Amino acid sequence: MNRFLLENETVIDRQTGLMWTKNAALLDFPMSWSEALNIVKELNKSTLYGYQNWKIPNRKELLSLMSHNTINPSLPIDHPFTNVFTGYYWTSSTCARLPDQAWYIHLGGARVFKGMKYGSYMVWPVRTVESPNKSKLFQTGQKTCFDESGIIIDCHDTGQDGELQAGIEFTRDRFIKNKQTIYDNDTGLTWLRDATFHSEMTDWASAFNLISKMNTELVYGHNDWRIPNIIELESLTDISQHSPALLDGHLFNDVQEFYWSSTTSMYDTNYAWVLYMVDGSIGVGYKPLSEFYLWPVRGKEKMMIL
Repeated sequence: MNRFLLENETVIDRQTGLMWTKNAALLDFPMSWSEALNIVKELNKSTLYGYQNWKIPNRKELLSLMSHNTINPSLPIDHPFTNVFTGYYWTSSTCARLPDQAWYIHLGGARVFKGMKYGSYMVWPVRTVESPNKSKLFQTGQKTCFDESGIIIDCHDTGQDGELQAGIEFTRDRFIKNKQTIYDNDTGLTWLRDATFHSEMTDWASAFNLISKMNTELVYGHNDWRIPNIIELESLTDISQHSPALLDGHLFNDVQEFYWSSTTSMYDTNYAWVLYMVDGSIGVGYKPLSEFYLWPVRGKEKMMIL
């Protein structure tokens, strides 16, 4: 079954339960974050394509479209979208540490970063096919709304991530603590409880060597440890939190600021994707340099989009 279902001017992503406008540049020009939120309200008043629940995608929703195997645009090869701008697109999610900034994603290469809300970026409307909370993605964790200055405001009718809180709620007891590991009930992944298993930063190739050594030595009784891919790493984030951007009350020890993923950048294969744990930014690291930590994982995630 094809992932994408084209219906006139809209595209349903069967993998996530989201509907996107076929035209990724329906709103022709970049705009500020507040302007973007307001113009989507106007789209709903006009009943765009017969619907009144369009929104700016939250961070996980826009990230769900990204492919780390393609560039310019960083979308799945068989995507049916038109007029994809290979620059930054806004999300409806605010940066917790710097709430005068919001998250955006680069459609040329899938970088996830944050910028001042008065900046100008593109907007790609989305809606959930069934209802506001029926997509197959997890929530971002954000429950608060902010203005462009970073002041907390009433969420009512803002269209922000904090108001809609779209997606699947994480279970109350998401993380199960074992002696040396943490099992994530919601993703099916098992992480080392000690997030600094190897005490020093390492280069990318050495990280794979360390994993090989772990498996040879059956560390904690298992031989299937691996470096997480970038989507698996991102699944740990709760962007309502910062320093680290992990669920409040998480059970991990000694969390560091940045981690390697196993995912190579298609922009330049000398680089691999990395997660910056302070805020949850997703960028790249130069493979030969010992500038990132290793956080081993095992198991297969229940919902994986790459």
